[in-house]
Amino acid sequence: MRVGVYLAHPRPGSFNHAVFDAVVDELRGRGCRVAAHDLCAEGFSAVSSAEETGTVAPAPGAGDPQVDLHRREVAALDALVFVHPNWWGMPPAVLTGWVQRVLVPGVAYKLGSAEGEPAGLLKAGRALVLNTSDTPGEREESEFGDPLQRIWAACVLPYVGVVDVRRTVFRTVTDSTDGARLAWLRQARQEAAALVD
Repeated sequence: MRVGVYLAHPRPGSFNHAVFDAVVDELRGRGCRVAAHDLCAEGFSAVSSAEETGTVAPAPGAGDPQVDLHRREVAALDALVFVHPNWWGMPPAVLTGWVQRVLVPGVAYKLGSAEGEPAGLLKAGRALVLNTSDTPGEREESEFGDPLQRIWAACVLPYVGVVDVRRTVFRTVTDSTDGARLAWLRQARQEAAALVD
């Protein structure tokens, strides 16, 4: 299987980096061809050009070799993994920019008209989202309605044809023990393994 793994965290040595490394290692150990991208370390630009902001006509080339590479790659993947913290109920800006610049019409979906229903173009039928959070789960759900679940499982991934969306949240990270973090890393490996089985 070809799997894309995308990390969105700017601080080297973060727990998100450890999750990313564990997932990449697990998938490669299972014989997957992994496209591993630390978006911040790679300097992925989150800013879309005016030409990239259409929603119906197939997107033109980005004029950015890095974005064009990501578009070609994502079109060929069998599964996707996203690793990122919950910041203000959203993914970090670099990942939001990646979604907006890479999952474009003609690459990730097609739309006959602005009012029409999208047809997802990605061959990746499944995705795993691994989040970290410092908000307790009950508060996340009762006060905020779990916005990351809505973003990934209701808005972004189904739109591009990903029907099997799995998500795990590791919380609360800031006050977690070494033992909890080791258990979470084992869980991240298990989730990655289940994604490709």
